[in-house]
Amino acid sequence: MPKAAAQEPSTPQDSLRTFWTLSPEQIGTALACPTGGLSSQEAARRLDRYGPNSDAAPKADSRLRAVLRRMLEPLSLILLAAGIVSVGTGDTVGGSIIVAILALSIGLDTVQEGQAMTAAAELSRSVALKAEVKRDGAFVQIDVNEVVPGDLLRIRAGDIIPADALILESSAFTAGEAALTGEPYPVEKRAGVSTAKSASQAANALFRGAVAQTGEATALAVGTGRSTLFGSAAAALAENADPSPFQRDLHQFGLVVARATMGLVVVVLAARVSLGRDVLDSLLFAVALAVGLTPELLPMITTVTLSRGAIRMARRKVIVKRLAAIHDLGAMTVLCTDKTGTLTSAEITLARSLDPTGAKDVRPATLAAVAAILGGDRGAMDAALIAGSPAAGKDWSLAGRRAFDFSRRIGSVLASSQSEVVLIAKGAPEAILDRCTLKRIGTGTAPMDTAAQAAAAAQVQALAQDGLRCIAVASRPWTGAVRDVSVEDESDLVFEGLCAFADPPKATAAAAIARLAAAGVSVKILSGDDPIVVKRLAGLVGLRGEKVLSGADIAGLSHDALAVQVRSVDAYGRLAPDQKFRIIKALQASGAVVGYLGDGINDAPALKAADIGLSVDGATGVAQAAADMILLDSDLAVVADGVDEGRRTFANILKYVRMGASSNFGNMISMAVASVTLPFLPMLPTQILLNNLLYDLSEIGIPFDTVRPEATAQPQVWDMNGLLRFAAVLGLLSSLFDFITFGTLIWIFKASPDEFRTTWFLESMATQILVIFIIRTNGRPWADLPRPILTATSLTALLVAMALPCTPMSAWFGFVTPPASLLAAIGAIAVGYLITAELLKPFALAGLARRNPPARHRRAPAASA
Repeated sequence: MPKAAAQEPSTPQDSLRTFWTLSPEQIGTALACPTGGLSSQEAARRLDRYGPNSDAAPKADSRLRAVLRRMLEPLSLILLAAGIVSVGTGDTVGGSIIVAILALSIGLDTVQEGQAMTAAAELSRSVALKAEVKRDGAFVQIDVNEVVPGDLLRIRAGDIIPADALILESSAFTAGEAALTGEPYPVEKRAGVSTAKSASQAANALFRGAVAQTGEATALAVGTGRSTLFGSAAAALAENADPSPFQRDLHQFGLVVARATMGLVVVVLAARVSLGRDVLDSLLFAVALAVGLTPELLPMITTVTLSRGAIRMARRKVIVKRLAAIHDLGAMTVLCTDKTGTLTSAEITLARSLDPTGAKDVRPATLAAVAAILGGDRGAMDAALIAGSPAAGKDWSLAGRRAFDFSRRIGSVLASSQSEVVLIAKGAPEAILDRCTLKRIGTGTAPMDTAAQAAAAAQVQALAQDGLRCIAVASRPWTGAVRDVSVEDESDLVFEGLCAFADPPKATAAAAIARLAAAGVSVKILSGDDPIVVKRLAGLVGLRGEKVLSGADIAGLSHDALAVQVRSVDAYGRLAPDQKFRIIKALQASGAVVGYLGDGINDAPALKAADIGLSVDGATGVAQAAADMILLDSDLAVVADGVDEGRRTFANILKYVRMGASSNFGNMISMAVASVTLPFLPMLPTQILLNNLLYDLSEIGIPFDTVRPEATAQPQVWDMNGLLRFAAVLGLLSSLFDFITFGTLIWIFKASPDEFRTTWFLESMATQILVIFIIRTNGRPWADLPRPILTATSLTALLVAMALPCTPMSAWFGFVTPPASLLAAIGAIAVGYLITAELLKPFALAGLARRNPPARHRRAPAASA
């Protein structure tokens, strides 16, 4: 390497993005590297220039910012304004209750999110702690954060690679890059110039976060920190995330409520003032109407329901970092998942042991296991061989060996037993076959001619098409003195057969995918592994594997073309991190609510881009930081459980929204019409606020209610049109019976204003609360009973409302005790309303039932208890 140049390039790391295509001399010039490693002074100067070898922490809101973010939601602003106006106009109790509910909801949400983030941080894993570098002419251990471009690294088996680096020298060196590329097998690394176009194919390069499996290497650090492959993936965490589906829908609902509230207030106030009514009374009444239209408990119902969901998911070994992610998981229509460690166990296993004819035979695996036990490199394949034949070496001892040579791709042992000494060689099929002159046939042998060589090569190719990786095994009797094996000894071998390996799917994968499919969630594999392997896996777990798109295919597609392809393709291989990101964006553009499950560094951009990001315990810190949920059990069955929980949670939230929207809408319309047509206020502002408070308290039990199976059968998101239809049908029905009540009170019973207000208050409370038992389910209310807690809260609130006019407190609210005949008439009207509501309920829900749009535009069927 040349000595330091006079001046370094201004951004050398940026100019070395594909450093594996350059020679050590070219990189040395670009980084101004001295030949014997850096001095301590030079390293300190570079550390100051390039910064520490770490990643910027993901953006995290402070507690204050988290509170302000929630406060600025339209619904929160409406509630805050209603509370302030109520206090300002004399209703201190009502206004204080509204503000207290809002503060409690925001506080619970913020605390829950903070606790989840803390738990996630405790699960994070360090990329590496120490690194061995050459400083001042000698190799020393330093903190990994202090590695700088130009450092000479020494890496041994078991080390976590601290930086992106170019190999200068290596000895039997392999690296596990599953977390970076999805490739489950160790990858051989050696010095030389590569023409590879992607990092996953660069045999001369090491990448930060990979794990050294075997051997030793000396390498030149090229990229550190955010200038590494790992760092570029981690950089995605610093980007601002788009609002989640739940946040978007809740924001839209808040805007709908805000427009309706403002419109009703302006119309009522203008109408009453134009009719010459008292301005202050009109203003107080309009404010009370605004509060009545506002779903004060929605933030609390939402937070409590989601928190209960988070607790239930924690029991199923899932840490929820973002509460709204529970709903988003239920709304998910497409789950994209990495292959290694999620669909597969990430443990190489021996899949087949075949003789030279392709028939099953344990002999090749047994001989290979003997070689692995006596003189293997303890790599993943050797571990699989030993696991397959753990007793293979008990009658053998090591008499000599030749370590696996990565240039020749073969290794041998001399195994001795009481009766014989045998040379056993194993390695790449092409390397072994070239050294074989005979093949095993039963207990004898036959010539290994050209046809036999071709047949063996075809067998290897056929196994590769099935996604299996092979080694060949050969042997020969040893003659002469026992000694270490030489290259010349690895000749005139007898071909024993092939051992084929696989990264098998988890036993639960196929059933979990079928369960998700039945729930309306399609699964797609996004892997960095070989497309052939991905195709085989797709077939094994029940996905469409006829067509697999590779990273090269993706690179050649425009965004529009990719959006078309993702609709019909379930499997993708050899993907770079940015290509996983593109696929997710293409799915979202086609209308899907996309989840992503991954555990590697290469998954971070996809996890960040997805509507719901899922990672696992033991995943890289980058993947865990990017995820919305962390699965302590990396099993798709847990995801299926989470989908069901998310839909159950949303179903209960939707119950409150439907109930509140229909009841509030109907009552407020009735009040608005009555306030203009009657010579007196139909209900005093304090009575409106009391009505609203008691009704909200009756619904506190909703988060604990049961949910019918059909409510969790398909993905769910908010349907504003369906919600407005539901509110219009049942709200107008409520208003119709209110007008019947008005007529009965005025024309039949000649009720006084106080009797009118008291009786209508009682009728309003009875119909609003009792209709809960009808609206909460798609089925018949007597066939689908609610949880006792919802029954208790509802009937308690109703009892309080019914008793108030008969207590000393009645005067505080302007109530009087109505006559029994009047109560009987109102009771009959209430019963008629409930019967009609049950009959009209299917019509109110019909718009939702008829619509079944795809993906992101799919709307939730009305939630059932």
